[in-house]
Order: sequence, then structure tokens, then C-alpha cells
Amino acid sequence: MENFDKSLKEWINDEKAATELINVIGKLWFDKSIELICLRSQLIDRGPGKILNKHVRAETILNKSVRIQDSLILAKAILAEDIAPARIDIGRLNSEWTDEGHNYRNANDFILNKLKEFVGAPPRSTRTQDVVLYGFGRIGRLLARELIKIAGNGSQLRLKAIVTRTNSPEDIKKRISLFRKDSVHGAFNGVANEDLENKCFHINGHIIHMIAATNPEDIDYTQYGIKDALVIDNTGVWRDRKGLERHLKSTGVSKVLLTAPGKDDIPNVVYGVNQNTLNLKDEQIFSAASCTTNAIVPGLQVIQENLGIIKGHIETIHSYTNDQNLLDNYHKKSRRGRSAPLNMVITETGAGSAAAKAIPMLKGKLTSNAVRVPTPDVSLAILTIEVEKETTVDQVNQLFLQAALKGNLIEQIRYSNSTEFVSSDGIGDSCACIFDMPATKVSEDGKTVIIYLWYDNEFGYSSQVIRLAKHIGQVKSYRYY
Repeated sequence: MENFDKSLKEWINDEKAATELINVIGKLWFDKSIELICLRSQLIDRGPGKILNKHVRAETILNKSVRIQDSLILAKAILAEDIAPARIDIGRLNSEWTDEGHNYRNANDFILNKLKEFVGAPPRSTRTQDVVLYGFGRIGRLLARELIKIAGNGSQLRLKAIVTRTNSPEDIKKRISLFRKDSVHGAFNGVANEDLENKCFHINGHIIHMIAATNPEDIDYTQYGIKDALVIDNTGVWRDRKGLERHLKSTGVSKVLLTAPGKDDIPNVVYGVNQNTLNLKDEQIFSAASCTTNAIVPGLQVIQENLGIIKGHIETIHSYTNDQNLLDNYHKKSRRGRSAPLNMVITETGAGSAAAKAIPMLKGKLTSNAVRVPTPDVSLAILTIEVEKETTVDQVNQLFLQAALKGNLIEQIRYSNSTEFVSSDGIGDSCACIFDMPATKVSEDGKTVIIYLWYDNEFGYSSQVIRLAKHIGQVKSYRYY
């Protein structure tokens, strides 16, 4: 009985600290544009239990104490100091406080040292970027949710309009209903209402115009107060430069981002890997590649940089999509006419060749294929790679643990050491891929590596699109990961 009471009391104290931390997180975000995360997991708009869970997970990955009370102390110190707008990993700061805190007089001195580059600094960007979503399907609605969620005080990306083929009162009602509730990702955690008279959505204080158009060049966005907009085209109707340039003929548009692999010479970008090769001054059209390309390229980058790739094959076990039929019916592509919820369907994927656009030295070294399976979301990429340097399972796992904790790919790679992970556990994960540590295999001669990368092909990909949109719009804040 004594142990029970002690354990319960400790939990209550932890939950009180988490509840207080939520208040500080909100003040930092809305008043100072400082976003706190925990090992790349979002803390804004999360309950006490979820935040405590993130701290427990951080302890497991870092193999050291990550106390919620310490996060509260550090968050208060950040709030008290003159810190520029930034995205700060409180999980990393917490673990460093555990190791180094005894070297400082107090938490404020610790924060002033760790975040010294941000103290009293001007914002990294003073721009705001108007955003238009062209299309409002699976990806479009998730993009809208995230753009609203990360808006804060509106100092970075601003969702101003959504373009669909029609905007009758009935259409607007149906679209806001699909936005509010999602069978995979759950209910929208906020207030979303329609304004039928003005043909708008009102979502968490944002007024978003619903524009009807068949031809993108016919729209004058300036009449809606939109200027120099970034159009995110998630329809997939146009993938070549000629088609996408139609957006640039609209009044009020400056750049276009395609949420599909781009054709011709359109830059295909996997954020975290090759975004710094872009010519943001002269280029106006960009592609965020595909969900699968975004999932596999970070993993390929880790292997290429550390072990060298001779050749490899990528097999994608992909959730079914809207492109398939619910029941057997005609389809222009092979096999896809058979019922998606009832069959595993072999189909093609260009992920192998697309990966070489992000990592040019892989050109001609990769083959790829895909199997569509009866799950609505979260897919799995299996990479079988022949490497130049001999390695072991432990070495491969360590490479991915380090990539997930520091370096250029920390937003792209999540490290999972769970032996019980299944596909639905990846729903809502913002990383491009989740490295499944227990599944790693290495051949006896140490020259063939097999890794398993899970990815939320809807939400994880949408998060990558938003990261790239911030880069294109040049509205990123400082980072401490």
C-alpha cells in the first residue's frame, strides 16, 4: 500500500509539472514565437499525459534521466530571457542539464550559455509567406491542419486560400466537415467553421478564402489580399514545368511547390538532404518528390556517407491510396483495378530513380518496386543494400541512432527501439521515416545491409512539405536540436 501511494503521488506531481509546462509552452509560442519540442516530437497542443510520454521515450532513447520538472525549470528560464524566435529541443537541453547542470549557478545561466547565439539576436527572418493550397484532398487537408497548428502569431507561413473546382455552399460544408474529422488522423483539435456568405473557412482565427477555379491562370489572388504567394499544388494534375507555370500566370503568385515527383528539370527536393542546392533567387517551381522518396533518401544518405553504396533494391510495402478501386473495376494501370481493401497489389514506384535526384552518386545503383496493401496509412520501405565497407548490425543501428539525435537529418529520422512497433504506431509521426532498430539485418560477410523504414505516407510527408515551404519562403527560425 505504501509503494502504491508513493508511486501515485509521484505521478500526480509529474502531471502537475506537465500541466504547468503546457502553460509556459503556450506563452513561449504565442508571445515569443519560440517552439519547444522533445526529440522532434511536437509539444504544442498536447496534453499532460502525452508530454510525460514524450519524456519517458526520450529517457529510453538517450539512456539517461529526462525529468519533466527539469523541462519546466528550463522552459521558465527560456521565457525569462531575451531569446530570438527559435525551435528548441527541450529534450536535448534537459539531457544536457542532467550532465552539465552542476557547472552552472542556475538554469538561467545554463540557458544563456546554451542558447547564446539566440540571446538578443534579431529574428532569423522577418518575412511572412502567404500560402495557397491548390487542391484539398488527403494531403491538402493535412497541410491545412499543420499550417494552422504551426501558425503561432502568424510570423512565418500564412494560409490565405484554398482552391478547388467548385465552391458552392454544399461543397464548402462538405469540405470543412472533411477537415474537422478524419478517419485516420482523428478530429481537428480546434475551431473550424464555414462562412457561406463570404465563401471562407474560419479556423482558429484564420480567415481562409475558398476559391473555385478550373484554370490556375484565371485567378487574381490580390483581390483576396494575397501577394507573392507560394502555391502548394497537391492535385498532381500538372507535374511538368509547362503545366505548373500556369500558376505563375496568376496575379499574386511568386513560387510553386508540387507535392509529387516533378518532371523535366524541376528540382526534386527531399528536405534535410538537398534543399541547400536550390537557387531560391531564380527558381520558381519546386517539387517535394514523393512520400516514399522522402522516406528512403535520409536512410540512403546515412548508409552512403558512412558505408558507401555499391547497389541496392528498395521494396515498398505501401498503404492503398485513392488511386485504387474499393471494388474490382476498370483501371488504366495494371493490377490496380482489383479491390484495394482485399488485395496485396504489386505496382511500380519510381523511388529508386527519384532517390538519385537527391543523391546524384546513386544514379543507376538502385532498383525499386512496390506492393500496395490493405491498410489506410503508414507504409514500410525495406532497403537491401550492398555496401563498400564491412559492418555489423550494432554498427548500423548506432549510425542511425546518431543521425536521429544530431546532424542534418534529425527532423527526418526517428529512431525506434521497440520490438512491438507495428504500422498503426506510426500514424501522425512528423518524421520522414522511422528506423526500426530491432529489424536490422546484416549478412554474414558484413557487406549486405537490410534496414526497415516506416513512414506515415500522409502526415510525415506533409510535414516534409511544410519544412520545404518554410525553406522556399525563407521564413525559418533559429534551431537548437
